[in-house]
Amino acid sequence: GSLNRKPETGNLMEEYLRPGEFIDSDAPEVVSLAENAAKGLKEKLQTGVRLYYAVRDGIQYDPYRIDLSREGLKASSIIRKGFGYCVAKAAVLAAACRACGIPSRVGFADVRNHLSTERLRKLMKTDIFIYHGYTEMFLEGKWVKATPAFNLSLCDRFRVNPLEFDGKKDSLFHEYNRDGDRHLEYVRDHGVFADLPYETIVAMFRKHYPGYFKAENSEAGSFEKEADREEEAGGLRG
Repeated sequence: GSLNRKPETGNLMEEYLRPGEFIDSDAPEVVSLAENAAKGLKEKLQTGVRLYYAVRDGIQYDPYRIDLSREGLKASSIIRKGFGYCVAKAAVLAAACRACGIPSRVGFADVRNHLSTERLRKLMKTDIFIYHGYTEMFLEGKWVKATPAFNLSLCDRFRVNPLEFDGKKDSLFHEYNRDGDRHLEYVRDHGVFADLPYETIVAMFRKHYPGYFKAENSEAGSFEKEADREEEAGGLRG
């Protein structure tokens, strides 16, 4: 597994601090988000934690309006739009970290039985989410994983405790929701990258979710609204 790698030092760290095409940490939108979130903080640990919450709750998770163009997956574009799916939000968090001098990178894993609604499952035709994105930041001498995908309001609708992050321990998905039902299982780890492996992500999406790309894109906020409706009907499966 790739979970406990030895920390890189020296030049290798440079690529986790430099702006990338997608993790465009020098873009004004990224710099502005990072500066606002980390205002008044001196320590990297507290800064990383503050950035995590700014991205988790400040950018809405939306699995319907996924723009897989190169421009659409840049951290700066996602901040401008104010919404994105897990990979996009992981890129934003990594970019904000780099803007604050925290080495960061993005990691990917396939996960089963994610926060989903009936309509999303029909579109995807599977309960495996491939290339689910998370962020790793280098804090206090080690890499820590943070998953900023699901904003607080969404977690409430799905009866899942929101993921907290303290900068010291990995913050990956809860395996169980508030009712004790299993809702997430890691199936495969794809490792970590200095920037989004764009061609791979797009190819995997088109291969695994052909139905998704034929569907019409949704109006804003429809994923959270669906979660509300299904919960009222008693049919929401986290």
